[in-house]
Amino acid sequence: MVHTFTCLGRNFLLDVESGTLCGIDENTRKFIDAINSPNGEMNLGEFSRLSKIYPEEAQEINELIKAGSLFSRGTDFVPPKPDGTIKSMCLNICHNCNLACAYCFADEGKYCGEKASMSAETACKALDFLAEKSGTRRNLEVDFFGGEPLMNMPAVYAAVKHGREIEKKLNKKFRFTMTTNAVGLTDEIADFLNREMYNVVLSIDGRKSVHNQVRKTQNGKDSFDVVLKNALAFRRKRGDGQYYVRGTFTALNKDFAADALALADYGFDRLSLEPVVLPDGHPLAFAKEDISGLCEQYEILAAEYVKRRQNPDTWFSFFHFMVDLKNSPCLSKRYSSCGAGTEYVAVTPAGEIYPCHQFVGNEKYLMGSIFGGEINAEIYEKFCGNNLAHKPVCKDCWAKYHCSGGCAANAVNFNGSIQKPYETACELMRKRLECALAAYCLENEG
Repeated sequence: MVHTFTCLGRNFLLDVESGTLCGIDENTRKFIDAINSPNGEMNLGEFSRLSKIYPEEAQEINELIKAGSLFSRGTDFVPPKPDGTIKSMCLNICHNCNLACAYCFADEGKYCGEKASMSAETACKALDFLAEKSGTRRNLEVDFFGGEPLMNMPAVYAAVKHGREIEKKLNKKFRFTMTTNAVGLTDEIADFLNREMYNVVLSIDGRKSVHNQVRKTQNGKDSFDVVLKNALAFRRKRGDGQYYVRGTFTALNKDFAADALALADYGFDRLSLEPVVLPDGHPLAFAKEDISGLCEQYEILAAEYVKRRQNPDTWFSFFHFMVDLKNSPCLSKRYSSCGAGTEYVAVTPAGEIYPCHQFVGNEKYLMGSIFGGEINAEIYEKFCGNNLAHKPVCKDCWAKYHCSGGCAANAVNFNGSIQKPYETACELMRKRLECALAAYCLENEG
């Protein structure tokens, strides 16, 4: 399968199976498009006809085909079944929040339940559970999540301390991360996060006017000024350490490229902006007619991204534009996505286990408890099949190896099955991937 596209004023092709990516001229694109059959194989008759009209292009294309770089065939690969070990955990340390974000999927941190804080004992027990279920895996990942995790720092402190003790006893290595809105980020907490967290994700939605429209405090006040102040202080403290500023864009800021660039201008150089996912009809949800405009915004952002990365003083990374075709994940990983429900689970303050944080509160997907220690076999088996081999709609999608079938929670929420991807997310994924590939090609050409 070969995908051709135009982005940033240039033509490109991607051979899906081999990963070959290159810039092409207009004649070559016409040639490729003419011989590109719907089934992903080359139309030999059309190739023969056009070879007489475009002999130079035909020779170049033929050489790529012989080298296995173009119109390469896929395999009948079937990803190995997960072996039952767990390596990553989202620890919902607090089902409560000091903000009342208008689009929050977690019901302002309560996950459609009651406010709750995880006890230090439960947090430590969760790490014991992860260590036990990790088998021979040494490297383990724990993300402190919420709600707002800074509202329950005693449990965070206890969990990290306990994790460091487990490392010594069991020869494990924990990578702790945290996702926070930064409202309660004091100097003392910042020092701790900088010392103990492998990655810290700070939530800011971009421009002040945009952020304050949707990220109010619980008593209805604007949060931008305090969030920006605290986040910038942490950014300076963090130095070269891993961090991200992550925002969400909604129907209120469909010109979201301006928000990404505003975050860069504030002084953040590691950015991510995610499209909101809300039920149809929600005032902040995207309508079908918004998609083309959102795709244009990705290209506007990509053009500025490439420009700014040429100067060390304006350089920034954007999560969805980061691709590395030379060192991409193995085929099994590209088939199997994030590992939710198999290698990765979420744990609530009460110790309940769900496939990921976005399933928390959906009782159909309650997998068990860290106190019982057993995982629901039926749900586990269902998520073992959460891969491209079990998603017919993904079979002919050129982007399949870069998204692995998309988010399981979105698929369930919109289509009732983890095998049926959420099409709006697919459309946006394909566009931003084209932008990412174009930027990658332009930065690495010559």
